[in-house]
Amino acid sequence: MGYRGKMVEKEQARELRAQSWTLADIAAKLGVAKSSVSLWVRDVPFVPSARRTGGQRRPHPFHEAKLREIDELEHAGVARVGVLDDKAFLVAGTALYAGEGAKTEGAVGFSNSDPRMIVFFCTWLRRFFDIDESRLRVRIYLHEGLDDKAAVAYWSVATGVPADQFGKPYRAVPDVGIRHNKHEYGCATVKYACSRTHRAIMGLVKALLSSGAIPG
Repeated sequence: MGYRGKMVEKEQARELRAQSWTLADIAAKLGVAKSSVSLWVRDVPFVPSARRTGGQRRPHPFHEAKLREIDELEHAGVARVGVLDDKAFLVAGTALYAGEGAKTEGAVGFSNSDPRMIVFFCTWLRRFFDIDESRLRVRIYLHEGLDDKAAVAYWSVATGVPADQFGKPYRAVPDVGIRHNKHEYGCATVKYACSRTHRAIMGLVKALLSSGAIPG
């Protein structure tokens, strides 16, 4: 980076330091070495930020700015996508299945731990294919120590599949590296054993991946 670029970063670093940013946070924000920041701001008066209110640590301005950006872009994403019409929904579901769905001949299968993904898939499957509800099956991948009855009840609501159409949960060996509160209800797999439906979906996947919208 040229001299001018460093001067710009130096001025930004001094402004942030005056706002009580730490050397580490400034370095992370600007993508420069902490030693450089230290040199640039050595003569800037620094008053440690009173980041505790009522005994609780307040977020750093850098973190608050990140949260504001996330919120702004989430709203922009919602506005940009809008409400999907049938064709857009069909294509979106096809793309989702192309990435996450079962490719083995004979049965439609989709797995995910995010209930929003499962709800999206089930809604898509029912919307565009003639489904015999009695043939839908769900199986849950669940770590030992988690409540299987609660998990079945949870995924039954999400999928719209009765609990008596659930298979026995697959119990995984406990892993200390897994946060149980993150996947409290495990991962659900929705399966529909129908070769014709699977072939129809794979036909859509093939059409999507060979469409003119994909750069050659």
